[in-house]
This record gives sequence, structure tokens and C-alpha cells, in this order.
Amino acid sequence: MRNLLIAFFLFVPSLVMAAGGAHLDKAPIDLTDTESLKRGAKSFTSYCLSCHSAEYMRYNRIGSDLGMSEVEVAQELVATRDAKGEKTKIGELMKVAMTEDYAKEAFGTKIPGLTVIARSKGADYLYTYLRTFHLDDSRPTGMNNIAFADVGMPHVLWELQGLQKANYKTETDADGNETQVFVNMEMVKPGKLSKEEYDAFVADLVNFMVYMGEPVQLERKSLGIKVLIFLFILAILAYLLKKEYWKDIH
Repeated sequence: MRNLLIAFFLFVPSLVMAAGGAHLDKAPIDLTDTESLKRGAKSFTSYCLSCHSAEYMRYNRIGSDLGMSEVEVAQELVATRDAKGEKTKIGELMKVAMTEDYAKEAFGTKIPGLTVIARSKGADYLYTYLRTFHLDDSRPTGMNNIAFADVGMPHVLWELQGLQKANYKTETDADGNETQVFVNMEMVKPGKLSKEEYDAFVADLVNFMVYMGEPVQLERKSLGIKVLIFLFILAILAYLLKKEYWKDIH
């Protein structure tokens, strides 16, 4: 039974990776880079929060963690309003006005919240996903995605990135079966940002989403190291004490 469980947990991740099929680029995550997190927070509230909520996170928590004053948070991050038309308070959760019924009518599906999306999908997936939208006339939005085939979400960042098309090549296996293999992206219409600038923009955005998925991550890791050091020292003291108690016993 034990060997079966070990095999299961080793095998399932490989199935999940195979199911995705796409190569994932490494996301340059650095949770110690506060300026990157601030830029990512501004991008998130500007481009993502209009449809996707972050309903397990509060604006003032972000401000506290990133060293932003209440005035900065209110001016730079809060752009939503409540049902009465009043601006959202910084102590409230990061919700959106879009209802599930409207989302299903407009997009055909419920719009997922993004508070823990980085923990669910992984930073590399998000980094690749936001950079691999490409033109596809067969899709309702006119766009598709390398990381998420037949995606229903429109490319909301296209003005920044531009429009690109995916180039494929045909490969034939030993049985004569042909498959289309992704080669590269070709820019069709440049955006406001260069490729390097857009990659940096996405890196900041993903960096923020990784932080948002677990705001205490750095504290947890720091505390974990301290606990391990304490246990190591305690083990040495316990061993020396044991030797002292048993020194006269042969």
C-alpha cells in the first residue's frame, strides 16, 4: 500500500504536466523586490480587477505589506465603487461588481477569483499564459493561447503587447501520425511596449499574484529556518545531556 501511494504521488504530476502539453517559461519571481510588487499591484488593479476578484485579499493589507500609505493605496490601487456609487474603502475585500449571471452570459462561464491562482496554477504557468496569446480566427475572441488551448478569456493586454501569431511545424512520428508543434511567435502588430518591456510588466504582475496567494510566505520561510536551527541546537544539547547522564554506566 505504501509503495502504491508513493507511485501515485510521483505519477500524477507527470500526467498533469503531460495534459498541459505546453513548455512553461521560468517566471522571474522575487518576493523581496518591493518595487516590483508595487508595480504588479497597480497592474493587477488596473487590468485584472475589472473582471476577476481577489476576494480573500484586502487593499490595506497590500499597503501594509508593501509600505504604502493609506493615501497611496486609495489613489493608486482602489478603482472600484460599491452599489451606491461610492468609492471602495481600503479596508474592504477586493471584489468586483460583475455578477456570476452576467459573466456566464457574456463569457459563457464563471469568472474565477485570482487570490490564490498562483498557488493553484503556478507562477511559470501564469508567466507563460500572459505572454502567449496569439491570433486565431476560429475562436470567438479571435485569440488563442499556447498555455491554455481554446481559452475563452480575451487578451486584455493586447494594446501593451501587440498582436502576434503562432508559427507551427509538422512532425511525423514512427507510425506516420502528424502533429503540429509550436515553434515561435511572430509579431503582427506591435504594442505600446517592446518585448522586453512587456515581459518585465508580466513578471511584475505575476510576482504580485504569487505574493497575494500567500502574503506571509517570506515570514513563514524565515520562521521555518529559525525553527530548524533551534531544533538542531536542541538536538546537540540533548545528545550532550544524554552522554552526561550515561557516562558512569558501562
